[in-house]
Amino acid sequence: MIYDMHAHLWDGQYDKNKKQIMTICENYNVSKIFISSLKDGVERPTEEDITRLNNATWQFMREEPSTIRGWCYVNPANKNALSVLRHGIEDCGMSGMKLWIATFCDDPLVFPLAEYCAEHQVPILIHTFYKVVGQLKYESLGTNVANLARRYPELKILMAHYGASCLREIKPIVPYKNVRVDTSGSIYHRDDIDYLKKMIGVKRIIFGTDMPLISYLLVYGQIMEADLTQEERKAVFSGNAKCLLERS
Repeated sequence: MIYDMHAHLWDGQYDKNKKQIMTICENYNVSKIFISSLKDGVERPTEEDITRLNNATWQFMREEPSTIRGWCYVNPANKNALSVLRHGIEDCGMSGMKLWIATFCDDPLVFPLAEYCAEHQVPILIHTFYKVVGQLKYESLGTNVANLARRYPELKILMAHYGASCLREIKPIVPYKNVRVDTSGSIYHRDDIDYLKKMIGVKRIIFGTDMPLISYLLVYGQIMEADLTQEERKAVFSGNAKCLLERS
């Protein structure tokens, strides 16, 4: 059983992306894929953008109810952010909140959203990506994630891409057991997974690919080649995700 916790529909490419995602599910026996819809090149989407993108996610969820789950994409700088999140979780049945690059994840604008997620026991998926060149203005790093985790120890956080620089970005989040990392869209070294296992343990590693931007098989192969037992691979591929999604 495989849960891919990080995939996307891109604005203007919905039909193409849906076909790509469902083909992967059929060919490689993927049980669940968790998607968010994003608009390429737009760092601070408007309220109208957010509504359209989340509607695309919800539509895909309804088209493929046994396979597709959704993240509610929120721009914390928008005045209606909390009501958007509430609608996504309570009315549309989305699994958690997606933060991209509108604000740092430890910006006070995020705090009411984090408190809602903690209260309702749903996770936050945080885009976390270190670049040597071209770092975006509000692109969160491991230190930002650690700050949020320290402020809200009851909050379930999924740090995407394990920060894109494993050696640099994992160290800040090591003490915070409420932070897991996903394997999506990162630097594709087999040794990265071995390093994650050493630093934070297998239970905090969750499979994600960043489809369709990134090849599913590339990330799958990274897990298969890592120094993991069969039981540990099962945990990474689905067991840890199920634990993250559980609500009391």
